[in-house]
Amino acid sequence: MQQLKLDLQYFAGEKTEKATPKKREDERKKGKVAKSQDINTAVLLLFCFIILIAFGGFMKNGMLALYHQAFTEYINWNVTTETVMQVFVESVIQMAKILAPVMIVAIIAGVAANLAQFGFMFTGEPLKPDLKKIDPIQGAKRIFSVRALVELLKSLFKIVFIGGITFFVIWLYKDDMMMLAFKSVDDALAFFGRSTMIMGISATLALLFLSVFDYAYQRYDFEKNMKMSKQDVKDEHKNIEGDPLIKSRIKEKQREMATRRMMSEVPKADVVITNPTHYALAIKYDETEASAPYILAKGTDHLALKIREVAKAHDVITVENKPLARSLYQAADIGEIIPEAFYKAVAEVLAYVYNLEKKL
Repeated sequence: MQQLKLDLQYFAGEKTEKATPKKREDERKKGKVAKSQDINTAVLLLFCFIILIAFGGFMKNGMLALYHQAFTEYINWNVTTETVMQVFVESVIQMAKILAPVMIVAIIAGVAANLAQFGFMFTGEPLKPDLKKIDPIQGAKRIFSVRALVELLKSLFKIVFIGGITFFVIWLYKDDMMMLAFKSVDDALAFFGRSTMIMGISATLALLFLSVFDYAYQRYDFEKNMKMSKQDVKDEHKNIEGDPLIKSRIKEKQREMATRRMMSEVPKADVVITNPTHYALAIKYDETEASAPYILAKGTDHLALKIREVAKAHDVITVENKPLARSLYQAADIGEIIPEAFYKAVAEVLAYVYNLEKKL
């Protein structure tokens, strides 16, 4: 028996259930989502290389203009606070113009890569100080964990794979590289620029290809870590819906309050129709309140007994009519006008009560 209990506790704590929407939302607020950093890097590099190809001439002319100005104009200036500041400001402005296309595209590419993976998300949770992050024991566990080993193997594979591609590109251009000594500076720079772009785009496409598999792994690992035990699901359900015991007590209190309010209406009734023991309904007819008699209170068994007791204590006449009490109890609720089908039967009861009150 003890072993069975231990087994049940083990299986209750085993994480076999998929994460609930609430847990996913809570983890998302903490900044924990499935994403591949390789996708961000690959998209960023791809767009940057495309911009370099498109604006390479503009950037080259800008750099040459800056060098020309520096070695023909700035070099002849006297070194003073004002001239140094002017050189600094003009150089910064010129470099900003040169790098602006790359920087703008890099920002757009980085945002787009993240949006494509997990949509828009803004949270400050990862920025909050957490002493666990500097805990050496936890740090050692992360370093020597299975995940760290997988990341190491992935990195080694990426280095070998992408390195092999770049080496292949260099090997294709080895003959042209050997002949650079016989070419002009402009031709040499053009060759290096062209070969660098080919290597960069080839490596980027290779990384983009690998990032698809990396994203699939990251999503699998994320879903695995997000799994919950059956007990976790139950606890979450309790937190959302409330403890069943507390809910039942609240409902019980609500019923007690409703019963007290109902009982306070019984003394206002014209008549109480009974079964006689199982059903009791307090009926009131007031032309200023409704066009037909309506029910002030009703109940069965113990509640019916209370209604009869309150009616007797306040001299409300009780009339026994088994079929009418049972049918009317099922047909109308508290505060409702009695259905038209019961008009005649209830009118006879009220007429009997009114005649009885006149005799009294």
